Amino acid sequence: MSISSSSSTKRNSKLRKDKKDRDSVQYRIGDVTRITGLSADTLRYYEKIKLLRPVSRAASGVRVYDELDLSRLRFIQRAKSMNFSLDEIARLLEMREDPQNARDDVRELTRRKRKEVEDHLEELDTLRKELTLLINLCRGSEAGCPIIDDLDSRATRKKPKRL
Repeated sequence: MSISSSSSTKRNSKLRKDKKDRDSVQYRIGDVTRITGLSADTLRYYEKIKLLRPVSRAASGVRVYDELDLSRLRFIQRAKSMNFSLDEIARLLEMREDPQNARDDVRELTRRKRKEVEDHLEELDTLRKELTLLINLCRGSEAGCPIIDDLDSRATRKKPKRL
């Protein structure tokens, strides 16, 4: 019994040590760019606008990132892929700290984002229909090009405002 207890204790100790080592893993900026696909300039910019907390520095002055930084960067990337602006992402990151109390705010921000996406989809659908019409007009045209004519007519309709 003491053998299994001893081996269990060693195993738990090793697991704790491994977890501690994982949590204390540090990455240089080049490592983070390879892991995330973000450029070094983007990482510096996120730090400058405070999407990232001030990044630790080695004695040599090199930026040193940890797992929390990587988690935050992945969150930012996912939010960007959902078309949230950097300002909205900053708000989401604040709400991320206390998700239970921020649930209503997160839901409202997400509702507004969905509305923007729906509006954009409507605009794209209108554009798709217009392009389809132009393609069909082009097929039936014997003189000139209706697509070029349409683009020209729209360009000449918008006259610059005089001051």
